[in-house]
Amino acid sequence: MKKGIIKLGLALCIWFVAAATSWAQCAMCKAAVENNISEGSAGLSAGLNTGILYLFIAPYLLVTLIGLLWYWKSQAQNAQTIQVKGHSRG
Repeated sequence: MKKGIIKLGLALCIWFVAAATSWAQCAMCKAAVENNISEGSAGLSAGLNTGILYLFIAPYLLVTLIGLLWYWKSQAQNAQTIQVKGHSRG
């Protein structure tokens, strides 16, 4: 129990530090895009939006892949269990 609380506390500390760093990066990106748009060029903002979409989609694809692999493995295990039960009765 004590180890779990320590791990949770450590995870929360790391999360807060990472969150503070990410907010700093957001302000820098916003300033760069605003500066770029005020000069009349939209190339950087389009690239930044593409990067944001890439980072947004990647975790969902990973979770979907893990879920599909888990589903396929459980289906194969169920089919094998049914097949083994069917041969033992015959």
